[in-house]
Amino acid sequence: MTPFLARRLAVVLSVVLAPVMALADGVTVRDDDSASLFPSNRHTVVDFSNATFRRVKLPKPDCAVRVSDCQDIDVINTLDGFSTQPRITVPFTGDIDLSTVNSDTVFLYNLGDTQNLRGFGNKVGINQVLWDTASKTLVFEPDELLAERSRYVLVVTNGVRDASGKRLKQSDAMDDRGGGFRSFGRQGSDHHREARDAAKAVRVGRGLSVVAASLFTTQSATSDLVKIMRQIKASTPAPANFMIGSNSAGAVRAVFPVASISGMLFNRQTSSAAGGLTLQAIPLGALQVMPGAVGQIAYGQYSSPNYQTAGQYIPATPTLSGSPVQQGTQNLVFQLFVPAGDKPAGGWPVAIFGHGFTDSMYGAPWTVASVFASRGIATLSINVVGHAGGAGGALAVTQGTDQPVSVPAGGRGIDQDGNGLIDSTEGVNAAAPRTIISSRDGLRQTVIDLMQLVRQVEVGMDVDGDGSADLNAQRIYYAGQSFGGIYGTMLLGVEPNLKAGVPNVPGGSITEVARLGGFRFLTAVALATRQPQLLNLPPTPGVPVPFNLNFNENMPLRDLPAVVNNVPGATDIAQVLDRFEWVQQSGNPVSYASLIRLQPLPGSAAKPVIVQVAKGDQTVPNPTSTAIVRAGGLAAHTTYFRNDLAYAANPAVGKNPHTFLTGLSSPAGPVNAVLGQTQIAVFFQSHGTTVIDPDGPGALYEVPITLPLPEGLNFIP
Repeated sequence: MTPFLARRLAVVLSVVLAPVMALADGVTVRDDDSASLFPSNRHTVVDFSNATFRRVKLPKPDCAVRVSDCQDIDVINTLDGFSTQPRITVPFTGDIDLSTVNSDTVFLYNLGDTQNLRGFGNKVGINQVLWDTASKTLVFEPDELLAERSRYVLVVTNGVRDASGKRLKQSDAMDDRGGGFRSFGRQGSDHHREARDAAKAVRVGRGLSVVAASLFTTQSATSDLVKIMRQIKASTPAPANFMIGSNSAGAVRAVFPVASISGMLFNRQTSSAAGGLTLQAIPLGALQVMPGAVGQIAYGQYSSPNYQTAGQYIPATPTLSGSPVQQGTQNLVFQLFVPAGDKPAGGWPVAIFGHGFTDSMYGAPWTVASVFASRGIATLSINVVGHAGGAGGALAVTQGTDQPVSVPAGGRGIDQDGNGLIDSTEGVNAAAPRTIISSRDGLRQTVIDLMQLVRQVEVGMDVDGDGSADLNAQRIYYAGQSFGGIYGTMLLGVEPNLKAGVPNVPGGSITEVARLGGFRFLTAVALATRQPQLLNLPPTPGVPVPFNLNFNENMPLRDLPAVVNNVPGATDIAQVLDRFEWVQQSGNPVSYASLIRLQPLPGSAAKPVIVQVAKGDQTVPNPTSTAIVRAGGLAAHTTYFRNDLAYAANPAVGKNPHTFLTGLSSPAGPVNAVLGQTQIAVFFQSHGTTVIDPDGPGALYEVPITLPLPEGLNFIP
């Protein structure tokens, strides 16, 4: 045999016999350049300007083919660490016995906050386990939200068995003799050495040993908003301006007694073309749920710092040595409902109310103002970034036979895609090529605007122009529905001067809210418009776009048996969704939930709070609400509306309870809406000390929620 043929034969035999040899040698965790544990600090570089002392550096694929992946990675590589709710992957050289995978045999170990070592020694189990048969990869998520800005060791022990029942073999990277480091390069070798050394600090169960480990550092999630909050608190803004109305006589104070209003219309700017206005009715009748409770409606304007660029994103800055850079200021319009009667000493207590996705301050805030006012609570609101149409919209307020007063409507939508139209949420998401950011920075900017609004109340808000403050700066509260519950949870975490709060049907992350609920089609659109696109199911015949775009990501919910994945394309979708969630963590309410009560910011106190959740919510599904409850330790502060029981008693209630708090126009909704609103109003009236059961001995409200938390979807079929 010639030397050439001998070499060829050796290559062929190595390929053919490799699986047999691997089986004979035992299954192990792969940890090499082609497949390794993730997340891992081997995909970072040292950066001492960041609080984590790291910066992510993921490698890029062929950017001419995988255009969207490269755009995503450009954003990811500005982050200072890995997701606090990561999709963790562990590749193996062979099949394993999935029944041996549990929180004792595979887990995470906290090495502490990079700044103060908080959390050192905490063990975190695993959940949502999946086995991908094609790649022989174990996939799971941590059983709880990981601490931000912290180092973790991912540990795999020999308690995991292979398919024949044998213990796993130790990976080469865990070899104390260092022989396993030769093939990984300097960066890989350093990481494996650090992971091996870190694993020595981990306590494993009796009879177990560590066979593979990865060291990774989680990202800073809340620090930007905390820094901005401190900047706002250090400033003294000009008083809010109520002289923003106009008629033929000139400027008019935009304060209107409810009894004098004979008509009110919202001319919403829906087109960038001249005259592109659409008439929208204002729900004046909603103010009479409690007749006569609301005395005045007022509109004013204040200046808020803007941190977003024209691309609707907030640029990354070093998380240790830097601060977010203000891009400018913007004049925002607010809406205020003042209770009837004599103003209390110190001014009216005030609840800021946050509206939902696609809504505006001309929707949900109107539905709660009457009940709040009946308890002596004023209601204050603004429009969310990207909502209420364009800036050219206006209100027309008619009082008897007087000339209508025109008031700027405060629309914050833009024609972002250049098609001449301004859609209901256009401008809340970041523009290409940073679409992975999605609504992260629109949410954060809205929180900034609300913190500035709190500051405006603090310096004195003079509604009637008599020189005295009409709102009580010591009694500022927050409530918000849906999207308003989402950014409201963030606000309650970072704003120290809110005295109590009620997020209604909140959920996080936005990625999970969309994936699991009624906005799933938006996830499908995001997957369909990627290059290359990632849809792995055929369209539904006869269904219009985009509702016919289908995909199967095959990702398990919490606390269910492990899933074996054989769905082509599912793992690619899951990886992209994980990256979405990773980038968006600083705009995820789950990241801020612990700041409300468990770990308030220095100088802040634990806040009284009620989280209102509805069973079977089809828009913000239950697992996304319980993520907030778990992260914040808020189960004892959660009220659960049992829509399953309400629907069984009266099908007119409807199957989707998402708007149970604001559904005054539904056939059976007003009774439940007023009950939920009354719980909030009494809570604020008592300064956060009284939590009532809205229906008393009835079964429609659980106060607090009965454990265990609802981790399933619970949709009514």
